[in-house]
Amino acid sequence: MQTNEPLSVTAALSERLRQAIVAEGGWWGFDRFMAAALYTPDLGYYASGRRTFGLLPDNGSDFVTAPELSPLFGQTLARQLRQALVASGTADIWEFGAGSGALASQLLGALGPAVSAYHIIELSGALRERQRQRLAIEQPTHLPRVHWHDRLPETMRGVVIGNEVLDAMPVQLLYFDGQQWFERGVGVDGSRFVWRDRPTALRPPVPAAFVPGTVTEIHPQAEAFVRTLAGCLTRGVVFLIDYGFPEDEYYLPQRHGGTLMCHRAHRADPDPLVDVGDKDITAHVNFTGIALAGQEAGLEVLGYTSQGHFLLNCGLLELMPPNDPRAAAAVNKLVNEHEMGELFKVIALARGFDLQHFEPIGFTHGDRSHRL
Repeated sequence: MQTNEPLSVTAALSERLRQAIVAEGGWWGFDRFMAAALYTPDLGYYASGRRTFGLLPDNGSDFVTAPELSPLFGQTLARQLRQALVASGTADIWEFGAGSGALASQLLGALGPAVSAYHIIELSGALRERQRQRLAIEQPTHLPRVHWHDRLPETMRGVVIGNEVLDAMPVQLLYFDGQQWFERGVGVDGSRFVWRDRPTALRPPVPAAFVPGTVTEIHPQAEAFVRTLAGCLTRGVVFLIDYGFPEDEYYLPQRHGGTLMCHRAHRADPDPLVDVGDKDITAHVNFTGIALAGQEAGLEVLGYTSQGHFLLNCGLLELMPPNDPRAAAAVNKLVNEHEMGELFKVIALARGFDLQHFEPIGFTHGDRSHRL
């Protein structure tokens, strides 16, 4: 029986991808599938206009980010950004993937006139509109200084911030059967997406003792992003905050299932081939690869540490309101090792000014650059 009812966004995206995969020989690398699931205009997870960020699933959100958890995150981060602006002699902030606009609002409120222009690089038109609406309410006096871009400029100066940006960049999947490596891609079986593997010359970046059945990720797009960013940045500092590990921890034999994960309604699941476009798809960041990509492109690594150490170094506890249990609970989630404090890391990269006399306050204690 035929129906004239329109397909749901998820069904429409799945049908489009199935047709494309079949038309192109029945196989896509996972990185291409992930990009389509997240960023297909009007249909992808980040492009459909759905509410993705929030504290609880009751409001339709799928996960919470640090700026949504507490305004203290942005207010504390602003201390580090202010120091970096002064040291680099710049006055522009560049934020990648500004999400709901919460971090932009917090930074603008905390930095005030120290910022001459706040640039948001955002691919999603729906998210750009959501950010604009939020800033119009929360930071109306600063809104004229906010500028949106859908691509990197040819050159840029200033301080760059990316909070949970790298984890949303498409990854390639590798599978080891005990004898050889395969690239794990996506095929079609009737109405379903299925895993299909092809022999490959690709390898993880470390020669670890991988066990048979290992599935892991490599991150060429995130590393290419850092190299491209380095080519644009003539003077300034980059702060990237995300969940991940240095490569000697990332590719431990014990982590034989990889780090690929989906998020919906504040619950995680490991299957990106189901309900495509209706949930987030992420992978942890290999921070060693990020550091090397930056160095190869002319950036200097200034520091690498856990989010907990970074925020405490920047004076988070000094900003906490007294006798506020809700604020204290949020701070615990931001810095405790069993919450976001250890899983999330911060890396800083810079170029174009005298770095010998710049010691970022966020890495005063607990710098782990030697472990990258």
